Amino acid sequence: MRFAYPMQKFQDWVTQQWVILHGRKIKPEDFPWLMGPFGNLDAIGEDFIHQFAERENLVIQKDSNAKGIIPSMLKLNLSEAEFSNLSKNVIEFYENTANHNLDFSVKWNPFFKFFGILINKLFSNRINQLNVPTKNIADSETLKSEIINLIDQKSKEIKYTFWFRSVESTGQVIYSGVYGVSNLPSGKTCVKAVFPLPNGNATVLMIPSVGENGELILDSSGKKFGDAGFYFLLKDSKGEYWSQFISSFRDRLIIGSENDLISAEQTLTLWHIKVLTFNYKIKLKK
Repeated sequence: MRFAYPMQKFQDWVTQQWVILHGRKIKPEDFPWLMGPFGNLDAIGEDFIHQFAERENLVIQKDSNAKGIIPSMLKLNLSEAEFSNLSKNVIEFYENTANHNLDFSVKWNPFFKFFGILINKLFSNRINQLNVPTKNIADSETLKSEIINLIDQKSKEIKYTFWFRSVESTGQVIYSGVYGVSNLPSGKTCVKAVFPLPNGNATVLMIPSVGENGELILDSSGKKFGDAGFYFLLKDSKGEYWSQFISSFRDRLIIGSENDLISAEQTLTLWHIKVLTFNYKIKLKK
């Protein structure tokens, strides 16, 4: 039996041991569609980005010409009909994310709110990651949104794009994730978001489609390992890699535009029960 790395916070060790017990051992070279940056034991937020760049011999660029979490929406491999119907404002947002301001509100299912508080106290507040506000926010809060590209020194190519988001009024970090596009074993293209955690990460893979009104729909409702969905990855005490697919947890994002105002609704569910909903209003910076 394998064990998680012992010299870390007990709650981190327990969750990693759970992944080892219920997940599967993998070889990174066999799962390029799934792999992404792993967090350090002592730093996850913006400090981690600097440490990761130094370790990988990459250069940090915060004001590069590439300002989007997806460099080109053509990479989503939508059908010609879908792409032509996709809102131009939504395309502009994904390709030039840093040029936009985001306001958001949060609504919890009261039955799950306690678990959100518990997760924040045990994990999120400490590691500055997946730090969802546990109070309902009816009036919009402004998110400080920053695109941080890590550049290969020789090729000058972008190796990783971090989307760093924090609440403007408090500085509380909500998400620090690596965004891009990946191809599943089935050949389907998906949007990939990797959130570094201590000695591992949480990875969300979402299949894109386009709605009748030109809205982009991203859905992580996969059924088995290899599908779109939510994955935990980690490295154990012997340096072996493990992954667990969480089929019960799903993320669905709908982002569209009307009268030049971009809005989005993100719904997280567990066992098909709504856990919480984010609503976003997105505007071009003046």
